[in-house]
Amino acid sequence: MAKSDLRPATLAIHAGYEADPSTGARAVPVYQTASFTYDTAQELADIFDNRAPGHIYTRISNPTTHALERRLAELEGGVGCIATSSGMAAITSVMMGLLKAGDQIIAARGIFGGTVSLFQNTLSRFGVSTVLVDAGDTQAFADAVRDSTRLIFVETIGNPRMDVPDIAGLADVARGAGIPLIVDSTVTSPVVFKPGEHGAAIVIHSTTKFINGHGTAIGGAIIDTGQYDWGKSPFDDVRQLAKRAGQFALLAHLRNLIYRDLGGCPAPWNSFLMLQGLQTLAPRMETHCANAATLATFLEAHADVAWVKYPGLASSAYRERVEAQFGGRGGSLLSFGMGTREAAFALIDAVKLAKNMTNLGDAKTLVIHPGSTIFHEFSEEERLALGVPDDMVRVSVGIEDYADIENDFGQAICSSKERV
Repeated sequence: MAKSDLRPATLAIHAGYEADPSTGARAVPVYQTASFTYDTAQELADIFDNRAPGHIYTRISNPTTHALERRLAELEGGVGCIATSSGMAAITSVMMGLLKAGDQIIAARGIFGGTVSLFQNTLSRFGVSTVLVDAGDTQAFADAVRDSTRLIFVETIGNPRMDVPDIAGLADVARGAGIPLIVDSTVTSPVVFKPGEHGAAIVIHSTTKFINGHGTAIGGAIIDTGQYDWGKSPFDDVRQLAKRAGQFALLAHLRNLIYRDLGGCPAPWNSFLMLQGLQTLAPRMETHCANAATLATFLEAHADVAWVKYPGLASSAYRERVEAQFGGRGGSLLSFGMGTREAAFALIDAVKLAKNMTNLGDAKTLVIHPGSTIFHEFSEEERLALGVPDDMVRVSVGIEDYADIENDFGQAICSSKERV
């Protein structure tokens, strides 16, 4: 896929689809069909054998989903994309497509609890081990590399620990080890940061979040940035496929085997909803980031807030990295402490505008107590190691008028003091 000179806000609206030649319809249609018809047996045989392009079955590909995939690939400057049924399906597909028993993952310690569980509780059943290191310590990743290490996995901003890895530095570590760097860029989105431009091999998105932006659909995406030579990789089947497929080897391997066999495809209607969300991604992200930065400053100055973690704060250890990688935008997520679990619960119960929900990246401001929800299956010691103390409240700051957001948290903090 040729790289476009258009800017992200424009690509998010126009990339990957032209008007329907037969009707002139400019919006991407919803091809709500399970399968596709062909006039001859040979036509379908050729498509099955990859001798001709075409759609066979929506579990493998669909025109609506294909338009979404093209748009996301262009936004990330990648060679191609596979859309999935969820962000976790995207991560699982990549891991199942690359790893085998005896392989090791090096991952950042502050990543989403569901991903930690996938690595430690599910992939371990198949003989894959995971080493967790601090996201901000590039040397720790280098020190953890072993002969069995097959990939490095990080998030652009750790959720909910709020640490920021040096993507270019980690790309150098991965390159030196001959392995891919995989970056979950859900929290930043391609309008804030493109990991491929800093050396990442694969970009993952939970499109449920900012890309959809309205909490109306579940989805995920895998983008190959073209920054990694699969023909020299330690993955035997992908390396062999690269002799025929070149830079598309991983995508071909995933779509024709893993994606097909696991069935983690999105429904066409969900792909349509992602395309609607993408059109307003750029202006939404600007408001999300601005509101979050202002709320973090307010909370940091509040006498009844124990601590605040937001990488865009001047006091954050990651502020310089936020400037260098994200153009000063610290994202939409922040976490803060209320001193005790009881106080955190009281605050969540007291907010009126913000909603107590498990999602993030919604247009609405959302709050959650990570320790009792997303990380509930981990012991207290494990939660602390993952950066999730009992008094933590995570906020996904929405795009409401900022004054209303601040007023809501201000009254909730005062109210929570009276409840505990």
